Amino acid sequence: MEPLSIGGAWCHTPRVHVDPRGAFLESYRSADLEESVGHRLDLAQVNCSVSSRGVLRGVHFADVPPGQAKYVTCVSGAVLDVVVDVRVGSPTFGRWDAVRLDDESRRGLYIAEGLGHAFMALSEQATVVYLCSQPYAPGREHGIHPLDPAVGIDWPAGLEPLLSDKDAAAPTLGEALDAGLLPEHRACVAHCDDLTAAGRDLAAPSH
Repeated sequence: MEPLSIGGAWCHTPRVHVDPRGAFLESYRSADLEESVGHRLDLAQVNCSVSSRGVLRGVHFADVPPGQAKYVTCVSGAVLDVVVDVRVGSPTFGRWDAVRLDDESRRGLYIAEGLGHAFMALSEQATVVYLCSQPYAPGREHGIHPLDPAVGIDWPAGLEPLLSDKDAAAPTLGEALDAGLLPEHRACVAHCDDLTAAGRDLAAPSH
């Protein structure tokens, strides 16, 4: 588990064991994530999306609390996976970082509550699976436009982005800020602290 430049985002590069039969890896280990992040990922929902080349999904985020943490892997094909810091008051507010996820390196990306998430399919078809800490709740879900020049995500050249109607109509980061849609950094930190404290309470021996 290696931290990205944005607090709350971590990249996991697994050891892939290859032999004449194929390959085997541990794509997710709860103990490794908990050691790095400070608390466990409570699995509430597993999403799977299949995208053709150039499909661009995001940037999505949820209200905090409870937010929605994600652990993202690309099980087939390749995507450019992007984390955007949309937390008001964060020292890296408005910045982004990216990791290539594919079916060769088998990397996984952990994205904490309050961070924005997007990805673009690089291969002819890409299947992305992500573990979520909370179920989908339409009333708490928001987005910002993935092509907002103020954010300036460096999407791959030569690919025409294909967006859903909802993502194409999403506000810019500035518009979302003015509308009060963005999570507060202090609320995100407090929520993560609460999760860590709750985990310690569960691990403490009973009397």
